[in-house]
Order: sequence, then C-alpha cells, then structure tokens
Amino acid sequence: MSKSTNIVWHDSAVTKEQRQEQKKHKSAVLWFTGLSGSGKSSVSVELEKRLYDLGVHSYRLDGDNVRHGLNNNLGFSQEDRTENIRRIGEVSKLMIDAGIVTLSAFISPYREDRDKVREILDADEFIEVYVKCSLEACEERDPKGLYKKARAGEIKGFTGIDDPYEEPVNPEVIVKTDKQTLEESVQVIIDYLYEKGYLS
Repeated sequence: MSKSTNIVWHDSAVTKEQRQEQKKHKSAVLWFTGLSGSGKSSVSVELEKRLYDLGVHSYRLDGDNVRHGLNNNLGFSQEDRTENIRRIGEVSKLMIDAGIVTLSAFISPYREDRDKVREILDADEFIEVYVKCSLEACEERDPKGLYKKARAGEIKGFTGIDDPYEEPVNPEVIVKTDKQTLEESVQVIIDYLYEKGYLS
C-alpha cells in the first residue's frame, strides 16, 4: 500500500475547546471492550440514549456497523484486527476534536491496540470501559450464534475460543453485565462521567 506524501495538516479556525464550550460538555471516547456477547453494543446503545436525553452530543461506533463501510476490506486476522482498531482510533480522534462524546464498541482483544488508541489522544480523552462478562455467560447468550459456530470449527480465530482476549489492566470503568442489569451498567458509566467532570 502506497503512503501519502507531500501532505500538511491544515488547522481549523475553531478549536476543540471552543466546540466543547458550545456543547457545554467535554468530548472523549468511551472505549467499550469485552468478549463477543458481553453486552458492549447493548450498553453503548442504552448509554447513547441516556446521553441524548441529557442533551449530550454523542455518536456510537459499533464493530459490525463499521465493518459494513469504513472497514469492509478487513478480515479477522491479527493484522486486520489491529488495522480495524487503528482506523477506529483515528475516527474517534476526529470526533473528539468535533466536541462529541464518542462511544466505540469493539471487542478490540489486544491490549497493545487499545493502548495505541489511548496514546494518540490527549490526556483524559480515552475512557476504557471493560464490559466484563464470563465466557460461560457470553456463550449462553450467544446472540449471533457465533460461539456455537466457533465450537463446531466453522469459525477460526474466534476471540475467547481459539484466539486470545487480553483483559484491560487498569480500565477507567468496569461494568459486570453478568451481574448487573443494563440500567445499572449504564448508571455506573454516567456516574463516572459526572464524577470526573465530563458532564456537568
């Protein structure tokens, strides 16, 4: 793949801080990570609705949705998963600059990939939300029937079965979806955003 040359960053006349001031809240990315079926999409959908009701400008980036368009040329090899997360990190950075609270819901199984996204953002703009759920509970839910296919050998390299999932070491937020209701999980995140001054 050829790389772009002779390119120069062009600054805006409107700053991120001015956009945040206009919107009356800080912008950041809430990075939901967890096993397939852990509840990342469900929690992020409900959170987006709650934020909307609070007048917070937010947008949700979901793993499957992004693979329909922006990342439709990527598979599920380790290299493709890394590129998938890199692209989402760059999109999230643009949305933060636009003053938006971005909800990114991706398995993102590799710690290094998540850390790289954190590194490209300013301090306190990356909020890692570990959607913690036992493998057993995820398999029991199996909303897309993927675990069943993985166990049958129909899907290779499936996270949690024959591909690793590296748990976050120090996530900003942990929600335990096999022990908390959807509403309780969302409230934990809302409380964190108020406590840390992202919302006022």
